[in-house]
Parts: sequence; structure tokens; C-alpha cells
Amino acid sequence: MQRALEKYLKEFFGESIKLLDFKRLGSGVHGAGYLLRIENEEGIKSYVLKDLAPEGLGHDYPSDRAAVFLLAHETYGKLPKHVKAIDVISMNHDGIMKSIGGGADYFLLMETAEGKNYFNDLSEFSKKDSLNEIDKKKIETMTSYLAGIHSTKKDSKNLYWRKLRDTVGHGECLMGVFDSYPDGTLQYNEMAEIIKKSVDWIMRLKPKYNRLSQIHGDFHPGNIWFRAEGGMHSTYENPLNTEIDFILLDRSRGPWGDPADDFTALTINYIFFSIKHYGTVKGPYLEALKLFCERYITHTQDYELFNTVAPFFAFRGAVVANPIFYPELTPEQRRLIFKFVNNVLNDKSFNLERVNDYIR
Repeated sequence: MQRALEKYLKEFFGESIKLLDFKRLGSGVHGAGYLLRIENEEGIKSYVLKDLAPEGLGHDYPSDRAAVFLLAHETYGKLPKHVKAIDVISMNHDGIMKSIGGGADYFLLMETAEGKNYFNDLSEFSKKDSLNEIDKKKIETMTSYLAGIHSTKKDSKNLYWRKLRDTVGHGECLMGVFDSYPDGTLQYNEMAEIIKKSVDWIMRLKPKYNRLSQIHGDFHPGNIWFRAEGGMHSTYENPLNTEIDFILLDRSRGPWGDPADDFTALTINYIFFSIKHYGTVKGPYLEALKLFCERYITHTQDYELFNTVAPFFAFRGAVVANPIFYPELTPEQRRLIFKFVNNVLNDKSFNLERVNDYIR
């Protein structure tokens, strides 16, 4: 580490810099501090290098720790009498240090996705009496994929609890989504009831940390892009011979959590689209919901799943009922979604056969 630090210091302060001293000052709950003494043409000066412990307190992922230090870099110097932050340093897997401080904003460069997202399929369901073979093959492909990634487990009570906490309190999850609602969509006391019930569920699920699994984190239809392989056209003239494959976008909010997060992110949409078209859950939407559940349970043998989905359905229900995301919904259709959320939270375990009872 010291050699990489010296190289960084020469790049940041100039080649004439000398590192005179580098020693650990001490550590606390959040992390450790190190004293640096450097010399250049201006004389000798001391600095402190801080790190953050990589587990707990919301610091579990490198991006969490980067966010803490970027905020410190931005704000330390703006408060009178506060010590100033000099830079934010990253260290890669090869031990190379470089500056990432001073950015006014940050961007992600990524590959493109080709195909059609699963929202197209959900819209087409409303024109059908039942699922066709392609529809069923897509469900089989998705459930098989989820079973595969969810089979990778991790022993970390802290990360499981974090996912539970984030599901209710994260700015992109239940409470954050509610905060984005236009006033009048749902009364504050009604939001509070859903939040409080979800917190009760979070406490109930905390002992189940052995369920911690690899997840996508935002497995919703807009992030699932299907493509037909082998030169087949989008009409799939010969569905039985068509290879079904997809590519995913926008993995979010950490790579570990309860499989219920991915499961509800997708299945809420069968309920949502059916309510939007019919005011109830029926036809191809009900068929798809049942088939998805049946195939996922068959692949995973996760018979505990329905005892865990309630707070995740609450978050996903808040998403699909949000007028900013789905302005085409009527107030009554939103009310049916909120009924679904409340009644699922009130039940001891999600009962697939009662899905329409939940919206009544």
C-alpha cells in the first residue's frame, strides 16, 4: 500500500514530493486513520488518510464508501472552522491508487441491449385468451435463470438485514417512492400504515438471514430484454424451435438480498397489468402469475418464499401505483393496488389462490 501511495502522491503533488512517514493512528467503529508526513519545496506538511470498515453501517459495498468520501470532499471545506478534504482516492484490485475527487457529477458508460423488453409481452397479454408457447417458454427461461442466480448463497446476517432495511427505507424503495408521489395520490396516514406494516414484516424476517442470495435487485419487465436467436423473426413463426434468451439491464441496490426481491419485482406486474386492463386478476395474467410461481418453486424448492414476500410486494406495489411512473392508471385502479398491498401485509403468508381477494 505504501508504494502505491507514494506513486499517487507524486502524481497529485508533484515528482519532488517525499513521503517521510506513514503510520496508523488508530481505528474506531467506522474505520481507521493513517498519518502521512510529506516534504516538498514548500516544506513539511502532515495529512490524514481515512478508510471505512467494509461491513455494516451502510458501508458494505465499495460504492457506499466512495459515496461517503465524495460527500466529505464536497462539504468539509464549506463549513467554517472544519478541516478541509484534499482528495478522494480509489485503489483497484492491483493496488494502484488514483484520484476520483473533485467531480461535479458522475456517469456510467455501458453496453447497449438489443431486443424487446418484457413490457411488450405484458401489453400483448390483454389481446389473448391464454398464454401461447412462446409466453410459457419465456416464463420458464426467467424462472430458470432466477433459480440459478438465487442458488448462490452468502453467509452474512449484516447484508440480509441491510436488504430488508433498504426495502423500506432506501430513497429508491418504499419510503423514497412514496416521497415522490404527487400530493393527494395517497393520504400520508395511509402511507404511514403501509410503512409501519412493512417495518413489522422486516423485524419478522430478520431471523431468516440464511436466505441471503445473489440477486439482480430490480428484475422488472423494463430491465428484461428478450431476443430470438438463430435468425428467427419477432413473430416467432415456429415457436417450438425458437431459442429464447434475454439480456438484463440496471442491476440495482446491491448484489445480495432475499430472492423475494426479484420474485416480486416481476410478478407484481402480472397483477398490475391485469388490474389496469380488467380491474381484476384474470386471463393470461392470472395464468402467467400461477405459472411463474409454480415454475420458480419447482426450480428452487423455496417453499418458504410466500412467507417472505409481503414487504417486497409493498415496495413493488408502491412503484406500480406511482402516478409519475404510470400516469395512465385511474384513481380506482391505484386504490385496488393499495388494497392488494395492505391485504398482503395483513396476511401471515401470501396465498396465490387469494390474489383477487387481496384487491377486494
